[in-house]
Amino acid sequence: MQKHVNIFKELASISVKDKVEKKGNFNYLSWANAWSMLKLKHPQAQRIVYECAETGLNFFTDGKTAYVKVGILVNEMEHIDYLPVMDFRNKSISLEKITSMDVNTTIQRSTAKAIAMHGLGLSLWIGEDIVKVATPIVKAKDTKVKSWETVTLDIGDTNWTKVLSYISKNKALGLPKIIKNLETKYSIKTGVKKELANHVS
Repeated sequence: MQKHVNIFKELASISVKDKVEKKGNFNYLSWANAWSMLKLKHPQAQRIVYECAETGLNFFTDGKTAYVKVGILVNEMEHIDYLPVMDFRNKSISLEKITSMDVNTTIQRSTAKAIAMHGLGLSLWIGEDIVKVATPIVKAKDTKVKSWETVTLDIGDTNWTKVLSYISKNKALGLPKIIKNLETKYSIKTGVKKELANHVS
């Protein structure tokens, strides 16, 4: 009887400490190191770079900015990462300024993140999605009344990828429920809600 292997547990247990590089204030595992380490353990692993059906290009766009979609398949289980095309400051690049090099760099970064979803190097991203929300504000005239600060969600900002990833995994909830859940953390304007609706459908 073949022993079942927990791939996530196996890959998460691999130390990437000696492969970690520094970029600014961030530690990261290069896509080449991540891919090499994955293939040594699982030679049949595959990467899928998704293309937009309408344009045939290897990125998707909301008309203002762009993002890539990369899947990593290990033993018939695929994890997909969505990542905005960003500059060196991690700010989304406007569509008219995006180059093929920007897209290529984003695909490689997204590859490393999709591999991390299988467990390899995931610890490097722990805490990335923690946002300081729900800070109580006490009104001066009424100490019993409290409100909660929320983070404004904008298309292409640092939280956008996380929101798109959440939507991808929870489409079955439907748009109203997804928006309601997101509004516990984010302030969402009408235009942004319309863009989120495109990702839900």
